[in-house]
Amino acid sequence: MPGESAVQDREALAEIELYGELIIAAAAEPEERLSDDRIDEVLLAGPGSSDSG
Repeated sequence: MPGESAVQDREALAEIELYGELIIAAAAEPEERLSDDRIDEVLLAGPGSSDSG
């Protein structure tokens, strides 16, 4: 079905954007690893949220 792949593509793109946000956050952190709280913060402020930007 043609419409089904479009939905999957949007979902995949959203996941890729979240992954990118995590990479950016990890690069900006002085510690070796992101804390669970920081990961949650980044994911909650990801694409499509009202806090992003």
